[in-house]
Amino acid sequence: MFAATAVGVVAVFLNMSGLAVALPTITRELGADPGQADWILLGYMLVTTALILVFGRVADIVGRRSLYLAGLVVFTAGTGLAALSPSAGFLIAARVVQGVGAAAVITNNTALLTDVFPARTLGRALGWNVTVAATAQVAGPVVGGAATQLLGWRGLFVVCVPIGLVAIGASVLAVPATGTRAGRAREPFDLPGALLSTAMLTALVLTLTPGVTSTVADWLPWSCGAATLALFTAFVAVQTRRSHPLVDVALLRTRAIALVLVAVLANAVGSYAVVLLASLHEQAVGGATSLEAGVLVTPVAAGTLITSAAAGSLFDRFTPRTLTTTGMAVTACGLLGFSLTLSTTTVPFLAVAPFLFLVGAGTGLFMTPSTSALMLSVPADRRGMANGLRSTTQNVGYLLSTALALAFTTTGLSGPARQAAYDGTLNTLNVLASGELDRFVANIRATGFVLTGIVAVGGVICLAFPTSLRAPRTADAVAVNTPPESATSRRATP
Repeated sequence: MFAATAVGVVAVFLNMSGLAVALPTITRELGADPGQADWILLGYMLVTTALILVFGRVADIVGRRSLYLAGLVVFTAGTGLAALSPSAGFLIAARVVQGVGAAAVITNNTALLTDVFPARTLGRALGWNVTVAATAQVAGPVVGGAATQLLGWRGLFVVCVPIGLVAIGASVLAVPATGTRAGRAREPFDLPGALLSTAMLTALVLTLTPGVTSTVADWLPWSCGAATLALFTAFVAVQTRRSHPLVDVALLRTRAIALVLVAVLANAVGSYAVVLLASLHEQAVGGATSLEAGVLVTPVAAGTLITSAAAGSLFDRFTPRTLTTTGMAVTACGLLGFSLTLSTTTVPFLAVAPFLFLVGAGTGLFMTPSTSALMLSVPADRRGMANGLRSTTQNVGYLLSTALALAFTTTGLSGPARQAAYDGTLNTLNVLASGELDRFVANIRATGFVLTGIVAVGGVICLAFPTSLRAPRTADAVAVNTPPESATSRRATP
């Protein structure tokens, strides 16, 4: 079962990590304007983030296997459509379809593993799962860059279609029907909560992408910000009052769970955009090809690969507080070093690679213990919801990280310079006299500093993790499958 789901993870993450290095080529060949270039990335992430919570709840009601398989089918179909895209608008729509499928895959993957693996080996299983994702991320930029160079940008999507088909076939044969459906199938689905959460996340993205919304009206970003706050308030009120909510607010009242989720958000916001920043810098400033940019950013995923492989075993010996705090510190050091090495010319690979490696290594060290601690802190019949919360929080972080990076890096640039920054031709424009190249590099560096600060705050939050939050032993392992009331009350004290 692990092998089957691993192929699905590869299909999703290979495509996700490869697109950042292909974006300049896509922008040039499809004639996408800066707003469309933003949404080629953000459209997928928005839909994925908005639907993870919804699919997490659906999985608890109807079972995880059928939803997981449906997600693989939809994702693969969306990938095929993306490869055939005749225009930027069509590609954005195809990416939205991909996002729907990816949400179902991401939501169910960790929950399926938690159902199958016993508590004493769950940390290692989730560590292997992160390792597989990191391996796909290692290959993604290189495969994406090579495919774009040899086959055009469509090649990135073409190579992912057969992987998706293999994932579907393997999962049909190997993934068992797991999860606790007894007593849950008759529970009503929280449609108001689903609609409010989707609207809230959409408003949040529009708030953080003023380069897109301000082309429609200058007041739109501010209006979207106010709408985000209003929708969030309404969402919390609805979830508190419903008998079968999309999000069980009682889970968030547990101190350990709340702290883990905040730390997950900080780590995702701080670390995710570094690949995009490095790729944009090398192609727009250094004139690198998509393959060269892909090779440049591989140390990020390589670091994640190495430390996530070890983190599963370390989880058995060290507390999540120790591992996550260390991971945050390593990531912050990497981000700071990366930001300081940037210049208005090509940065030598050996100068920036160690810092990119540290970003990935810290992230890998953080992800496995934080995920394991969260999944072991909730009862079995709430794992779909808990994993939905974790995945949504993480993807909100990815979304915020990407939106902030896209907005900050082009701040103060003229229209032509902003377009050139996206399509990788900024170094060919006569922008030195106006200082726009210097401004672009300074923006990337400032973004790196902001991300460093966010990760540092996340490290402080990790220090607040209770020391009792760790891999369970004997009697504690049994408590993972206790009813919601006793499990929640038992873990409320830490």
